[in-house]
Amino acid sequence: MGLYLYETHLHTKEASACSYMTGAEQVRLYKEAGYAGIIVTDHFFNGNTAICNDLTWEERVDLFCKGYENAKKEGDKIGLSVFFGWETNYKATEFLIYGLDKEWIKNHPEMLNWTIEEQYYQIHKAGGFVVHAHPFRIRPYIKEIRLFPDLVDAVEIYNVGNRNIDFDKKAAEYAKKHNLPTTAGTDAHGLEPERSGMGFSKPLNSIHDFIENIKARDYKLIMNM
Repeated sequence: MGLYLYETHLHTKEASACSYMTGAEQVRLYKEAGYAGIIVTDHFFNGNTAICNDLTWEERVDLFCKGYENAKKEGDKIGLSVFFGWETNYKATEFLIYGLDKEWIKNHPEMLNWTIEEQYYQIHKAGGFVVHAHPFRIRPYIKEIRLFPDLVDAVEIYNVGNRNIDFDKKAAEYAKKHNLPTTAGTDAHGLEPERSGMGFSKPLNSIHDFIENIKARDYKLIMNM
C-alpha cells in the first residue's frame, strides 16, 4: 500500500494576508493532487495576519479560525482530512504549532506577550508540539537567523517557499546535529509550482496522530511533487 500524503504548512486567504486561496479552495486543490489531508497553519496575530487588531480577542480568534473551519467543512464534504495549527512569529523567527485548538487560544490572550521560552513551556504544558519553520530562510524581513534547538520539538527541513535548496540543506544538518525529528511542507499560499509534505503508512485520524508519528519518526518526507 502506498503512503498517505499530508500537507503540514498551509495558509488560507481568510486569515493570512499573503495567501491567495480560501480554505475551501486549498482543500479542493489538495484533493485533486492526491493528498489524504492538510494542516491549516495560518499566520497568527504576531505575523502576516489578515485579521484586524481593532477587535476583541475573542472576535479576532473567531475570524482567525475561519480559514481552518471553511477548509474543514469542504474537506468533510469531499473526503480530505483537515487539521488545525498555526504559525507564530517572534522577530521573524517562525514556529508551527500543532495539537491545540481554538478554545485554547481564546483562553490565552496573554500568548502574544510570551517569550520563545514561555511559548515552549505553555504549548508543552497543554500537550502541543512546536516545530521551527524554515529556520535558515533569508528574506528582507528576516534580520537574523536565530536557532533554539532546546525550545522546539522538530525542524522543518523541506519548504517549497524557501526557493533555495541551501536553506533546506542547512536545516537538515541542524536537525541532525541536535537529533531533532524533521518535517516537510509546502508553505502553501496558492501559487506554488510544486508541493512537499509528509507520507505516513496509515491515515491520520487527528492532529495528535500526526504528532505521535513525528515523535516516533515514523514518516517519510516528500519533496517537490
